[in-house]
Amino acid sequence: MSATARQRANPRVDRRVFVARLLGSAPEALVVTGLGSPSYDVFAAGDRDRNYYLWGAMGGAAPLGLGLALAQPDQSVVVITGDGEQLMGIGSLGTIAVKKPKNLTVVVLDNGHYGETGMQRSHSSLGTDLVAVAKGFGIEASFAVRTIEMCDEIAAGIRARQRTTFVQVFIEADESPRALPPRDGPYIRNRFRAALGLKPF
Repeated sequence: MSATARQRANPRVDRRVFVARLLGSAPEALVVTGLGSPSYDVFAAGDRDRNYYLWGAMGGAAPLGLGLALAQPDQSVVVITGDGEQLMGIGSLGTIAVKKPKNLTVVVLDNGHYGETGMQRSHSSLGTDLVAVAKGFGIEASFAVRTIEMCDEIAAGIRARQRTTFVQVFIEADESPRALPPRDGPYIRNRFRAALGLKPF
């Protein structure tokens, strides 16, 4: 099968276009980013006080999003992370499934590679089915996305806050220009808290 035929059979979306469209359709959501490229994608879509960028703690995006969703049940919470980062914290999906926060959506941008360490192939390109894993943990609303048009359906679910959702978005395995968000941890934390009407600490 030619490269063109493979691309038609297994289409992938542009990560920057997808993230920008998704966040543009859910502007009030609280957003937690996985380290690396997902943080760059979210920042490139437009910096917001309601964005919480992670610069470390690989595997920590989904559990942080879970805690935030439980603490802020009237807010839509979106985790935007990569396949490598989510694989590092795969057990958090089990806890998310047990707690079932209706206001939490986990979006995994999956290029099948560890983009921050040299583009080595990740498990998701070597046989691991992340949707099957999420469903196996008990997140029933788990599905894969290969077209940009699915953004609108995902955003509607984010706004509705009616079920825990896991979305695996197949993206192109390329490297977009880096758009670096603030790297000052206390600043990001306190700005985020202020957006929620909370005092800094």
